Amino acid sequence: MGALGLKTHIWNNNLRSIFLLGAFPFLLLAIIYGAQLMMMGAGMLPSTGDLGADLMLSFEMMLTSAPMAFVVAAIWFVIAYFANQKIIDMATGARVIERRTDPDLYNLLENLAISRGLRTPTLRIIETDMLNAYATGLHEGQYSVTVTRGLVNSLNRDELEAVLAHELAHIINRDVRTMVIAAVFAGIVSLVAEMMFRSIRFMAMGGSNRSGNSSNRSAGGVLILIGLAIAVIGYVLAIVVRMSLSRTREYVADAGAVELTKNPDAMISALRKVSGQSRLEAPDELRGMFLENEGNAAIGLFNTHPPIEKRIKALMRYAGGRDEGPGSSPRVHVSAPGAPTSTTVPPVG
Repeated sequence: MGALGLKTHIWNNNLRSIFLLGAFPFLLLAIIYGAQLMMMGAGMLPSTGDLGADLMLSFEMMLTSAPMAFVVAAIWFVIAYFANQKIIDMATGARVIERRTDPDLYNLLENLAISRGLRTPTLRIIETDMLNAYATGLHEGQYSVTVTRGLVNSLNRDELEAVLAHELAHIINRDVRTMVIAAVFAGIVSLVAEMMFRSIRFMAMGGSNRSGNSSNRSAGGVLILIGLAIAVIGYVLAIVVRMSLSRTREYVADAGAVELTKNPDAMISALRKVSGQSRLEAPDELRGMFLENEGNAAIGLFNTHPPIEKRIKALMRYAGGRDEGPGSSPRVHVSAPGAPTSTTVPPVG
């Protein structure tokens, strides 16, 4: 977990993110193509009556409509770029807090930021008993770290510092920018998919105006099935891409927290306390930003985060941490000679 190894992980993750984010426009086109096939099969768009010709015609129509789709996506992206924090705050119920209201919490974040020569991110809190946190922002001066009241009340000073360091690591590694952009793209894909599924319901309720002989109706049914398969595959792949972006970065942020605090035990203990207590009401597009997002072990491909147990094992193996088990507190943290000593104290807040 040395500096060179950590930076290499960061570079590899950023490179992977570029390729993964680059997949979103193509997935959007795939969903549009599938939607057009279904509309063609339902008689809502012109058809040649031949399956192969219809597939090619739909592809040409997709290429024609692509510029307009990208213009709409670009407009949505611009809106989300400038209003992303307000949108996230509305979705999660977060509010800004100042030093005078939570001085201990604010000072912890400020000290971590100063240690890396960073401007202190805006601090926000969600009034819920659940234990979670996340970082947001696209550039310096816009970064924010949000924690829940349950996290502040349940974790001791070292554990809370480790969580704040984890979120600050996401900012240092530019993960927050990638995840905000991914959430915006996922929102666009979800919007297109929702429109598509509404069209399916419309057709299922008899909204289709296709007429003609049985062979035409049969060809239309095949087009609908093909279009549905393509659109669903595109939508599922978009979900997998978004999940992969956040899942690989949590290990690096855990390591970054240890690099900042020099206290792997505190990070392990914090993860133990958060486990099973992290459920927050928020759109799926935002859950990938959280410190923890409980998933389903049976379908790990669709989980935004690696299991807590794997994160703890990684910290034990590569950072020399010790796991005292559920409900434990970290060992007393002794800093380097000349530096202030961090010890276990009662919870902040």
